[in-house]
Amino acid sequence: MRVFVTGATGFIGSAVVQELIQAGHQVLGLSRSDAGAQALTAAGAQVHRGDLEDLDSLRSGAAQSDGVIHLAFNHDFSRFLANCEADKQAIEALGAALADSRPDSRPDSRPGGAARPLVITSGTGMGNTVPGQPASEDNFDPSHPNPRKGSELAGVAVSERGGNVSVVRLPQVHDPAKQGLITWAIDIARNKGVSAYVGDGQNRFPAVHRLSAAAVYRLALEKAAHGTRYHAVAEEGVPMKDIAEAIGRGLNVPVVSIAPEQANEHFGWLGMFMGYDMPASSALTQQRLGWKPTGPLLLTDLNDHFKA
Repeated sequence: MRVFVTGATGFIGSAVVQELIQAGHQVLGLSRSDAGAQALTAAGAQVHRGDLEDLDSLRSGAAQSDGVIHLAFNHDFSRFLANCEADKQAIEALGAALADSRPDSRPDSRPGGAARPLVITSGTGMGNTVPGQPASEDNFDPSHPNPRKGSELAGVAVSERGGNVSVVRLPQVHDPAKQGLITWAIDIARNKGVSAYVGDGQNRFPAVHRLSAAAVYRLALEKAAHGTRYHAVAEEGVPMKDIAEAIGRGLNVPVVSIAPEQANEHFGWLGMFMGYDMPASSALTQQRLGWKPTGPLLLTDLNDHFKA
């Protein structure tokens, strides 16, 4: 397949590009910079210039492709609401382009002429509907307070218009260089001289290695199972106290507990996440895709981060 990938030069997207190419797919990667274009060319992908808020460039990239993997998201949390709205618009534009056009001189590669697949991105927190229980792929609460729910709602809207949309939900995605939200927690601990957790620190973050997450995107694209949600989860839940202790060891700073009402003051915008218990299961994903998580565990990569 010829696959249009947004976020193709990012932390996860660059791994997805390699995963697709190694599996024999052609990749058209979105890039807004010369440096990104050079990285894509070096990786063996074709370049499509544009960015997430240039809806015409998104439509053009999708129109040239047999399927789309949408990873791009602006992680500037100072404008989180606006970024969530931009993601909704991007999904709607990509879905419309896949439905309205077909690549010139390229027959539809899906079995039986099915609609070309659009794989979008969300978070495992969208499946946390039963407190204390791991989030399930089949759970989704449209009234969830996190504005990121809009991405999944946009996907539902595209599906209702005949689109072939599936969702990959991500936990904390890690390698030795980055560890999702934990990367910001490291910076806060370094700046404040303490590594903190909230309350007893038994709230949990699910996690997956970056390369293992990339395989879920490829399999979801190839499966093209309309309306299916997948969890790219290797570890159902790593206690925040364990994470804080690893950060404390790595930075050689004290590890402390803070009260829940102090979380926002200590962590800033990150405080909204640091006390949440967010375990997530990938049992259905492993069954549906034949995927088995691989790669180092979160704490292993976190420990290696401080050895670099």
